[in-house]
Amino acid sequence: MSNIGYLNGRFAPLAEIAISPDDRGFLFGDGIYEMVRAYHGVPAFWEDHCARLNRSAREIQLSFSIQPQDFHRLLLTGLQQSGYAEGKIYIQVTRGVAPREHGFPVKTEPTVFLSFREMSALPLEFIRQGVSVITTPDIRWDRCDIKSLNLLPNVLAKQRAHEAKAFEAIFVRDGFVSEGATSNLFMVRDGQLKTPERNHFVLSGVTQQQVINVAHEQGQEVQFDRIALDALYQADEVFLVGTTIEVLPVVKVDGRKINDGVPGPLTCELQKRFAHLVAQLIP
Repeated sequence: MSNIGYLNGRFAPLAEIAISPDDRGFLFGDGIYEMVRAYHGVPAFWEDHCARLNRSAREIQLSFSIQPQDFHRLLLTGLQQSGYAEGKIYIQVTRGVAPREHGFPVKTEPTVFLSFREMSALPLEFIRQGVSVITTPDIRWDRCDIKSLNLLPNVLAKQRAHEAKAFEAIFVRDGFVSEGATSNLFMVRDGQLKTPERNHFVLSGVTQQQVINVAHEQGQEVQFDRIALDALYQADEVFLVGTTIEVLPVVKVDGRKINDGVPGPLTCELQKRFAHLVAQLIP
């Protein structure tokens, strides 16, 4: 088993992949990305990831010609070559290689890069006992709904969480929480399941939507709403969702215990139901 890369039509060991220093993704962050998780060789929820990738491309006026079915074949081929049954696939598409000028180049081919690495599961104590998070001011741009390469504020937020010995940093703008540096956010209060409203300050998550679907199937309504930071502190339950973390309980926010400081019943139920959903994907 080995880490595999794909660049513009060619698979190779990841260590042998070389991207031009004139690539606009490197120079300007002029590109988009997705992270797809593979369970037993199956790229999970690929159609949703592909739809979001294409939406992000449209929003930044980036055209690339790979069709969804061809992209899916690339994912399967890369997983097969890597030998990883449990894998994480990183997809990056940039505007391509061109002289360093801010305006769009007249003629250039987009760069399509994929990497295939083994997926390492979270520590069991995180899943069973929950994690702590901190909050941080949201200094990002106004188009967080685009999954772009411009992630420096996320990097700084995640580093701040690391230094605080927390798992995640939750962005706060004008007193309201939006999402984590690398995750979406849910809370439960008086039996009501809420997630921040979808707008330009929040990236609609693939796993987020799957969890919403699972909740609906068990008769649980989900409300998209503005969530004040004070309301988050007073929640009965808080949890994060994401491609690599699935459904992850939060038991402390900014050092404040959430309810009694253990994962709540709805969070645990959604963990189980999401695991069942994933199991159904496996052939």
